[in-house]
Amino acid sequence: MSVGSARVCVVDELVERVDDQDRVLGVVVSRRQAIREGWLHRVAVTVCRDERGRILVHRRSEQLSRFPGFYEVVVGGAVDIGESYEKAAARELAEELGTRVLPRLLFTFINRSGLSPHWLGVHEAVVPDAVVPDPDEVAWHAWLTEPELRSALLEWCFTPDSHEAFSRYLAFRTAQS
Repeated sequence: MSVGSARVCVVDELVERVDDQDRVLGVVVSRRQAIREGWLHRVAVTVCRDERGRILVHRRSEQLSRFPGFYEVVVGGAVDIGESYEKAAARELAEELGTRVLPRLLFTFINRSGLSPHWLGVHEAVVPDAVVPDPDEVAWHAWLTEPELRSALLEWCFTPDSHEAFSRYLAFRTAQS
């Protein structure tokens, strides 16, 4: 699909519908249809930190169909059929950042702040600061300290998932301290 001179990537992944308890219903649908109909499905994201504790922030490619050009605090995507949150998060890190690490699942919740409701599995991983992002997914990236990120969240245009996931991530970390 073309919009002006820009190419827009439209990938229609297959996802499993889940219920409000995050149980698989045995129904496979396209992600586009799940979003359009407001059906619950699973998405896995990871907050990436470097060895110094900085957080990776990136700007989504203009070619993406969902939130092109928006900033994100998390890296991730839809959970494939039969896949766990952890495997989906690791796969997405490899695809989007070119890094192979095992993210740790921290919590899940029904996120109603995006295009449609979905279960969001929030992970954390320490990744090398020399990531090699896929230019089809990531237009720009930087490592920010928590105070820098808090300022950016107020000034830059972030995806709704980023705000919700990061606020819950900070609350989770505070509760664990």
